[in-house]
Amino acid sequence: MDKQRRKELQFEYQNRMPDMGVISFACKETGESFLGATGDARAGFNSNRVKLDAGSHPNKRLQELWNTYGEGGFEVSLLVQLEYEDQHADHTEELEELREGCLAADPKASKIWK
Repeated sequence: MDKQRRKELQFEYQNRMPDMGVISFACKETGESFLGATGDARAGFNSNRVKLDAGSHPNKRLQELWNTYGEGGFEVSLLVQLEYEDQHADHTEELEELREGCLAADPKASKIWK
């Protein structure tokens, strides 16, 4: 890859607008869902899948269900998307509020990360 193309790709990545919001790993069998607030939904899904597949996820209940039912036993989704204009701004507080609202609305939901 030439230097110009590499610079273009880096610029595109740094200025992209990733999906921010509340991600959900919902077990189809038990109805339990695990919610996480993330500034990049795709990265959040990938990070959790890697940990689950490796058997090293910090949420033991989620790991237990994943081991039992596998990836096919879960519905993985971006539950709520945060609308924003500046991808470089800190949206942590807004994301946490969205997640807390989702947790309050679903008694079978818990946080992905304890």
